[in-house]
Amino acid sequence: MSAGFMPLQPHDDDGSANAQWWTDNSDEYLAEHGEVLGEADFVWGPEGLREEEAQVLGSPSCLQGLRILEIGSGAAQCSRYLAGLGLDVTACDISPGMIAAAARLNADAHLTFPLAVADARRLPYENGSFDVVFTSFGAIDFIEDLAELHREVRRVLAPGGRWVFSASHPVKWVFADDANSFRVKRSYWDRTPYVERNESGDLEYVNFHHTLADHVNALAECGFTIEEMIEPTWPAGRTTVWGAWGPVRSSRIPGTVIFATRAR
Repeated sequence: MSAGFMPLQPHDDDGSANAQWWTDNSDEYLAEHGEVLGEADFVWGPEGLREEEAQVLGSPSCLQGLRILEIGSGAAQCSRYLAGLGLDVTACDISPGMIAAAARLNADAHLTFPLAVADARRLPYENGSFDVVFTSFGAIDFIEDLAELHREVRRVLAPGGRWVFSASHPVKWVFADDANSFRVKRSYWDRTPYVERNESGDLEYVNFHHTLADHVNALAECGFTIEEMIEPTWPAGRTTVWGAWGPVRSSRIPGTVIFATRAR
C-alpha cells in the first residue's frame, strides 16, 4: 500500500474508491468515534460544537415544516437528531455501508426517515425538493470540484434555500497530520490530494484540499450568498484527540470551518 500527497491518475474514480473505503471501514470508524458522534447527536466537528447549542441551521421552531436534506450523512447521526425533534429530514451518503448502519440505528431508535445511497454530485431528487441542505464533514473534503457539488445542491434547493456545511479548515492542511505538531509541511496553495492506493496501485481513498478562496469563489459562482462563517474554538478542558484535531494544536489554530449560505 502507498499513501501520501500525489496527483490522481486519469483512470481513477474518486467517488467509487471513497464509497468502498467508507463501506469497508464503517464499523471500525463508528466504533472508534462513536463516543464523539453519538447515535442521535448533531456535532459539527471534532471541537464538539453541537447544533442543539449553536443552532447554525436555526431553531427547531424555525425548521418546522421545512424539507431538510443531509448529504454525506455517514450513519445519519445528525439527521436522527433532527428527526427526534419531529422535523422532516432525508439523509443520503455515497457509502452503502454507512447507509446500512444508519438503517440499523434508526431501527434501534424507533425512528423512520428516508435514506438513500447517493453521490452528492448526482442526487436522486427533483429540482427544488428541499428548503435546507447540510452536511457535517461529509462530501466537501472528498470532492475535488466544489462548484460541481454546489451546483447540484443548488438544483435540489427551493428558491432562497439554505446550504450549510462544515469541513476541514484550509489552514489545517499545511501542518503535519499530528494533533501535537505545529510543523508546516506543505504550501497552503498546494492542492495535491492525499491519496491511498493498494498493492495493485488501485485508488482506495482520496481527500482534497480547498483554500478559503476556493470555498468563497465556488459558492459565489454557483449562486450562494455567505450569511455566516464559523471557526469553532476548542473548548477548555476538552481532551479528545481525533486525527489532527486535539487540545494542543486546535486550541491555537482552527481545524474546522462552517459556512452558512443561502441560494440567491
